[in-house]
Amino acid sequence: MICDKPSACASRSLLLYYKPNIVHFCGHGAGDDGLLLEDKNGQKQFVNSESLGDLFKLFEDDVECVVLNACYSEVQAEAIQEHINCVVGMNYKIGDKAAIQFATGFYDGLLNGRNYQDSFDFGKNALDLESIPESQTPQIKIKDNSQSLLNLDAINSKSNKDKNNMGGGNYNERIQGDYIQQSGNFGVGVNKGTINTEKLAATYNEAQQKTLAEAAAEIQKLLEQLDKSYNTSSYSGKIQIADETIKTIENNPDIKARIIRALKVGGVKAFEQLLNHPAASFVIGALEDWQKKNN
Repeated sequence: MICDKPSACASRSLLLYYKPNIVHFCGHGAGDDGLLLEDKNGQKQFVNSESLGDLFKLFEDDVECVVLNACYSEVQAEAIQEHINCVVGMNYKIGDKAAIQFATGFYDGLLNGRNYQDSFDFGKNALDLESIPESQTPQIKIKDNSQSLLNLDAINSKSNKDKNNMGGGNYNERIQGDYIQQSGNFGVGVNKGTINTEKLAATYNEAQQKTLAEAAAEIQKLLEQLDKSYNTSSYSGKIQIADETIKTIENNPDIKARIIRALKVGGVKAFEQLLNHPAASFVIGALEDWQKKNN
């Protein structure tokens, strides 16, 4: 699960819904002040270390690893690590390029069956290979460094056994588990299951993520275009923007069809995280109605 400045309540709801093994936060941190999220009104809200620790205590049976890809987040990592096996935080500010390169190396390791410690080292090495002088910024807090997200030996053994037992049939029917569950920007949570190939899962979910992102981008574009005509700071202005946006979508069957497909992939919660506009909450209400009608 990747969390990009969601509200605290949305974070809890998505953790309950997806039950991810890994939670990845990408946003802003401020040391002792906490991590920067949003309140229910979309305003900035710092969540302190104690509250985050208490939150992850409730998910210690599901979550194996938390990555806080945010500046000065080591203090939150220490609080969370009391309840979670592996937590990564940053002991200093980290640039966007460094954060991306570290995450790429880290997940390359995990998705190829390496343990959390090795994968962390891959992440740091990715910075060195790109001559990014921030490889000492990521810090790992780990209880059992032998654990890995994917036990490839067990997976391959189980896959071969299933193949022998099942014989022919549709290949996709032999694939079990949730692989990688995504929900917009709040969205890459890795759940273990019987996996015939990690690459197939990644490709499948990349397509899902693209569907969500494209649909949300179309709505975002419509909302921003209407900013020029209505006052986004007033309640009536937000209602008018949302109403015009919905009418435009209703009058364009292609756009509406893409949005409905995206709703089936990630649900309304995904759009709540992807849309960033004062009138977005009013549009979400219409999306909920469409989802109910098309289920």
